[in-house]
Amino acid sequence: MKLGRSFFSLYFLIISIFIVFSWMLDEVWSSYLEQDIESYTGYKSMLLSLSNYLEKHPENEWQEIISGAAKQWQLPLKLMSEQQEKIISHQRNDVIKEDNTHIYYDNDAVEIHHRINSAGTVIVLGPAKMPTRPRVEALIRVILLACLACILFFWLRPLSRDLDQLRKTAIDFGQESFDVVAPKASSKMTEPMVTAFNTMASRIKRLIDAHKELSTAVAHELRTPLARTKFALQMLGCTDDKAKQEKYRTAISKDICELEQLINEMLIYASFDSDRPELNFNEESLVEIVEKQVSNYQQFDQNFNIINMLGDVSVQADRQFIGRALNNYISNAIKYGKGEIDITIMQKDDHCQIKVTDNGEGVSDDFKCTIFDAFSRGDTSRNRETGGFGLGLAIVCRIMEWHGGSASVVDSEHGGATFILSWPIKHVIA
Repeated sequence: MKLGRSFFSLYFLIISIFIVFSWMLDEVWSSYLEQDIESYTGYKSMLLSLSNYLEKHPENEWQEIISGAAKQWQLPLKLMSEQQEKIISHQRNDVIKEDNTHIYYDNDAVEIHHRINSAGTVIVLGPAKMPTRPRVEALIRVILLACLACILFFWLRPLSRDLDQLRKTAIDFGQESFDVVAPKASSKMTEPMVTAFNTMASRIKRLIDAHKELSTAVAHELRTPLARTKFALQMLGCTDDKAKQEKYRTAISKDICELEQLINEMLIYASFDSDRPELNFNEESLVEIVEKQVSNYQQFDQNFNIINMLGDVSVQADRQFIGRALNNYISNAIKYGKGEIDITIMQKDDHCQIKVTDNGEGVSDDFKCTIFDAFSRGDTSRNRETGGFGLGLAIVCRIMEWHGGSASVVDSEHGGATFILSWPIKHVIA
């Protein structure tokens, strides 16, 4: 699989950090060795023993003893006068001193001077290699770094791939390809980011589609009453008949009222679709909500039948908006039904449902899939002659989305339509 540039950039950045960190450790280790005489304890102990041994022999045998020790231990040993040692100490600044032992170092090489107490002579060991870390520890460190590099590779690979895919999706989305969706994340770290992006993209797409739909619908819906008003005005100016003038004035007044009603409903729908209001979820009795809405239609010659299959169970809901959604359902049932309306309250799994059933002519199967879309209308039994602009059910659908539920329609047993509100009994705040 082809890996993106961002993956290698991130991977090599992290590996470089570890390499630099390892190098700094070596530098600190070297500096510690240079500045700590305890690192040369072995050499110092050997020179001290050799000095004590020389003091027990005549001075003329010291050179022979030093040469024998150098050959036996395979170390660079020699004797030096104290005057020569002083000259060297003045020429070198890199030195560690402790009693009779002086250590001079130069890069990776050291030279150790040990003054013999009984004479002005100095035993010199060196140049010799500076003490270093044990090779086993160095090998373990290399292996650990290699393992860490492998772990980072397999950890960063899906992370980088997800970020590259998200970047490409964002670019496509920015070029007005609003149907694009970020692929499923391979890494748990990027999964919330991908989910959030897809949610945002879906929300933006819906808003853009809604605004396009609203703009198109506004132009279409306003054209008809405006054309009728224009025609009525022209006819009003062409006749002196009082009866016809009154007829045209009445028509103009109706068209103006229709335009006002249309604008109000469009404003309500636009406000519902553009932003989610602050919902107030409380434990509510659905029976009380239904009875209150039904009481608003007592002046109509309708037969309401409330069927409570839920009992006294309280559900979490926003009373105002659920009441508004139910009101739209009841209003439609009155318009399109024939006087019989059943309202059923029930529970299905972990959802509560309110069903509003009328005994009208029902909803065609083709129209059921679009009935909750804005400005949608069905056949002649559900057109403007009975009122409405196709926004009421769209508002209901939006309210149910806010409740984490759904709005739907099915055929009723009475031959009409059954509109259903369904949402979880226990609301979980998103």
